[in-house]
Amino acid sequence: MDFADASQRATEVVESVSDVVVTRQPFVETVVTGVVAGGHVLLEDVPGTGKTLTARALATALGLEFSRVQFTPDLLPADVTGSYVFNERDREFEFNPGPVFGNVVLADEINRAPPKTQAALLEAMEEGQVTVDGETHDLPDPFLVIATMNPIEQEGTFPLPEAQIDRFHLKSSIGYPDPDREVEILDRRAERDDDTPTAWQVLTPDDVRELQAVPERVTVDPDLRTYMTRLAQATRQHPQVDVGVSPRGTQRLFELSRAHAVVQGRDYTTPDDVREVAQPTLAHRLVLTADARVNDISRASIVDEVLDEVPVPTVRR
Repeated sequence: MDFADASQRATEVVESVSDVVVTRQPFVETVVTGVVAGGHVLLEDVPGTGKTLTARALATALGLEFSRVQFTPDLLPADVTGSYVFNERDREFEFNPGPVFGNVVLADEINRAPPKTQAALLEAMEEGQVTVDGETHDLPDPFLVIATMNPIEQEGTFPLPEAQIDRFHLKSSIGYPDPDREVEILDRRAERDDDTPTAWQVLTPDDVRELQAVPERVTVDPDLRTYMTRLAQATRQHPQVDVGVSPRGTQRLFELSRAHAVVQGRDYTTPDDVREVAQPTLAHRLVLTADARVNDISRASIVDEVLDEVPVPTVRR
């Protein structure tokens, strides 16, 4: 798959999802960029804004198998990964795969499950495999986790461990639609007989694998790599940040910048690519100081500060 074809395919996926989810196009483009980078996505927003619908529409557009896990306080790790069950006919234990064995896995309200269950996803997200009773099982390829969180309802929830948050390539939110878009939602509902719209398939699993291989051929200028590193280091030195962006986060910034270039149809990365993906890639990785939290300083504002302060390199093509 060449760069022009990859960009066209990614654009068609964006259009397919946008036909179902009435929201800002940059949001859909950000999620699709995460897919192109082969990454996992965390969506934090209030109920009813279309998080689950986005995951389903994306799976359909990509032509991938969709699986959903509803996280609850009593959910066990085996409910996610699967377990061994005794086969009476063969008189032996056999592995019964859990819902994590899908191409696109929706971890709905992930912060409602206890840490032990949340940790069941760590190996899956990082290694593309799960280990049950000492046996390792490979997950399908492609494999993508889309997790959702509700930022306003904290009763009965558990804080998402920093190690878990760091596994997500990017974090984004849909937000409330403006009045015109909300009217469009009603207009679309009036034109169909069921309450759930359906996206149209754009790709096949083989196409997705080819698309995700394209960013590996994108050129990233050495000065631009230094720029990414300086952005990450600036977050670590910020006075209102306890823990800045990890080296894993710097690598994710590199990967998502390349993927953004692919979506734009280019075989090289520019500073604009880095700046476009910086917020969804870096902000959720920051751990703020107690003083910053008391004063309602947002992670996004700190990333904005860093982007303003770190000199942007001149990259010539």
